[in-house]
Amino acid sequence: MAPAGGGRFMPSHLVAHCLLLERNDSLVLVDTGFGTADLAAPFKRLGYGFVKGVGPALDPAETAIAQVRQLGFDPGDVTDIVLTHMDLDHAGGISDFPQARVHVAAAELHAATHPRLRERGRYQAAQWAHGPDWVEYEVAGEDWFGFGAVTALRDDDVLLVPLHGHSRGHCGVAVARPEGGWLLHAGDSYFFTGEKMTPPAYNRGLSFFQSVVQADKEQRLANQQRVRELRAAHGAEVTVFSAHDASEFAELAGE
Repeated sequence: MAPAGGGRFMPSHLVAHCLLLERNDSLVLVDTGFGTADLAAPFKRLGYGFVKGVGPALDPAETAIAQVRQLGFDPGDVTDIVLTHMDLDHAGGISDFPQARVHVAAAELHAATHPRLRERGRYQAAQWAHGPDWVEYEVAGEDWFGFGAVTALRDDDVLLVPLHGHSRGHCGVAVARPEGGWLLHAGDSYFFTGEKMTPPAYNRGLSFFQSVVQADKEQRLANQQRVRELRAAHGAEVTVFSAHDASEFAELAGE
């Protein structure tokens, strides 16, 4: 994505960072980015303001389903999708995997399907009009590195970590790495890599954007601080990254 004001007030380049998890018997996606239907009718599915303001590349080769195929997998083997939240740039691809169970916080699913007036621009019902097999999670569960109410999705190696604030049911997704340690996809709990540092650094444009779209300022800032504390105390065990910072994506992708 190449947002308006990029290079001046905003970074010149943002990404939609998704994960593909390979299990012995299936594939799991964490977030989906934009889907093929979004690219086919971007103004209708995403909105004119979003397309012009955020500047998505709309390249079919960048969709999750295309990248799954490029890796030599059958998209039909994606049995599960885990969403950090249901904003249109995270949930657009779920319609490309209609057979998959879609795991999401119950509060987020309710927000997306019963949006308040100021939330209507962020959620696009057309992206789940195919009727996904939803799997909802309440805020309850175990402790994980000081985060409470963490819920295991399967075999304790994929966890839903409540990080509410950006949206009503926003969560991080923790994934156990085969070689040990964890990845934490922190979603939109922060946007700029400097925000996870101690002390934090900020991009003015992204900070303003977050303040405009946030569902709960107090929760968002408190959870952002918890992410900083996690990285400071357990950075050797947990690799934290956000959904949109291009430098974090490049580092993890080995670019």
